[in-house]
Amino acid sequence: MLEIQDLHVGYYRDLNILQGVSLHARKGQITAVLGPNGVGKSTLLKTVFGFIKPQRGVISFAGQDIAGTPSHNLVQLGISYIPQRQSVFPQMTVEENLELGAWSFRSDKARIQERIEANYKRFPVLRDRRRSPAGELSGGTQRMVEIGRILMADPKLILVDEPTAGLAIRLEKEIYDLLVQLKEEGVTLLLVDQNIRQAINIADYVYVLELGRNRLDGPRNQFEDFKKALWL
Repeated sequence: MLEIQDLHVGYYRDLNILQGVSLHARKGQITAVLGPNGVGKSTLLKTVFGFIKPQRGVISFAGQDIAGTPSHNLVQLGISYIPQRQSVFPQMTVEENLELGAWSFRSDKARIQERIEANYKRFPVLRDRRRSPAGELSGGTQRMVEIGRILMADPKLILVDEPTAGLAIRLEKEIYDLLVQLKEEGVTLLLVDQNIRQAINIADYVYVLELGRNRLDGPRNQFEDFKKALWL
């Protein structure tokens, strides 16, 4: 589904954060990218989603070269991105936030309403709060709005950056269960996470980065002992 080969990325010329990273996010699976702070995990997702242009390397999605493609074009190809920091529009209502996710088909009112109803079915609390300003919601409910917004476009691949950052511990399981549910519905997920234990629990395949390079990778069952010892 997503292939990355020999990716070199930096915010300054000749000073790369990613130094030859390669990975494969397989269709219909959750691929986790782990590692300490500062190794380039979030930079990887931002590069895939077109926020940063790589110095060199290959990024292909479903066989198509997408390196440097603008983000709005990637959404039309079926790629969406959930950033680490909350990204709701606080003064807009829940429903208005969801409608923004339908921008690429904004003239198709019937499809917009169908996708909104699908979100309300998935997240009943959003139906109850649909007229409330999103900024008044709890952190967990705002995260539901963010996920619902990107689901409006029916993505094939979702890039997920620290999905439970800043959330109460009691909400973490709910978010991770949702990611698994999306996988079961056929969505491919590339997950960057500092929650090592939970990420390995839900991942099908794991990559570990160190100093901007691949350190090791393998299927989840190879990391059961690893998660008990590394950074824990």
